[in-house]
Amino acid sequence: MPTASELAAAYSSGELSPVEATRSALDAIERADGDYNAYCLVDAEAAMEQAKASEQRWHDGNPIGWLDGVPASIKDMFLSVGWPTLRGSRCIDPEQPWVVDSPVTARMRENGLVLLGKTTTPELGWKGVTDSPLTGVTRNPWDATKTAGGSSGGSAAAVAAGMGALSVGTDGGGSVRIPASFCGIVGFKPTHGRIPLFPASPFGPLSHAGPMALSVDDIALLQDVLALPDYRDPAALPQLVGTYREAVRRDVRGLRAAFSPDLGYVGVDPEVAEIVAAAVRAIDEAGLHVDQADPGFQDPKEAFWVLWSTGAAKWLDTFPAGSADQLDPGLRMLWEQGGTYTASDYLGANAERAALGITMGEFHTRHDVLITPTMPITAFEAGVDVPPGSGMRSWPDWTPFTYPFNMTQQPAISMPVGRTAAGLPVGLQIVGPRHSDDLVLAVARLVEEVVPAR
Repeated sequence: MPTASELAAAYSSGELSPVEATRSALDAIERADGDYNAYCLVDAEAAMEQAKASEQRWHDGNPIGWLDGVPASIKDMFLSVGWPTLRGSRCIDPEQPWVVDSPVTARMRENGLVLLGKTTTPELGWKGVTDSPLTGVTRNPWDATKTAGGSSGGSAAAVAAGMGALSVGTDGGGSVRIPASFCGIVGFKPTHGRIPLFPASPFGPLSHAGPMALSVDDIALLQDVLALPDYRDPAALPQLVGTYREAVRRDVRGLRAAFSPDLGYVGVDPEVAEIVAAAVRAIDEAGLHVDQADPGFQDPKEAFWVLWSTGAAKWLDTFPAGSADQLDPGLRMLWEQGGTYTASDYLGANAERAALGITMGEFHTRHDVLITPTMPITAFEAGVDVPPGSGMRSWPDWTPFTYPFNMTQQPAISMPVGRTAAGLPVGLQIVGPRHSDDLVLAVARLVEEVVPAR
């Protein structure tokens, strides 16, 4: 499928219509989603109605947004009028009124995007791969024996396989960036609060929403839509002055970047390390000054796990009696573990989170952005929570580059920068200071210009 930017240009010139693009996306879903399981709900009739309305607006010269008529999807974590929001769980009753749109859904509708349906998620978005007792296993379009990653794996697989040009996922510990890296697309986690959320996530300060697309320009266009204000999120940031679609074209040559190949403590697959290092050399040669430097913190996994498991326990405590037996077994264990922590444990973990933010704030007085691999590995076998034979116990063990920056609430993006000999995508992560979303996108666009992704 063309990028969203290309679709909008084709709509404007009359070379293509939203109806044709939507039909193409629906055809791709029908043809390929049996192999990948990216969607848990497809509403073809509603999508075609939206596409026809958009086609008329373009014909009349009155599109309601830059992305009017672009086929897109949303992760099944966002409330949507008329569609169940089951969050990958058998414990949520689909037979109830679904009469509220989340801010993400509402902004996409208001700006004319064609909503094709909802994408798969692990139960409650709790882990870094996408499978659940409700919807089964989601697979990688580059190799269907491999995982798409998670927890926004359905969204990543949908975009990578041409089943819609755009999607929106959630990211509490890497859940946009992990599958973006595994599936070879662009995935952006903005500063916490930049995209309003409702209802509030039990994962609290870790929780973000983020756009997923084939290009950085597409991310910027969708970010302009998603970052519009919504009074239902008391933690939402003020509306941006200017637009991301303009800011993304900022010239970043001459700025200072730090490259940390391992954060000082991560073991990285040698092939992944070389592909990322080659990309960094190309970035440096293009004029973004890159020095090798670690940010100087120790692995915050234990504190992250306290925050993550207590959030899950709080959420699951609201579920109906008897739900435990229907849950993903790993999620049930997380619930039980989260219930063992005290308020003092939680506050201690939150204090470590704050200290990590201060460390990164000081680091960014010397380096405009930090560059790392997005993942230390490529996609592994689908249907398991950790790489087979690794000895790892849970998903944070193999996602060490992503969750620290949920704790610090910084903007971070995953960019595809190549593929291994086995044909699996490799991602590069760019992290900026809090509130520097525009800078991160501009650096990402430079990477896109100088590093071949495929």
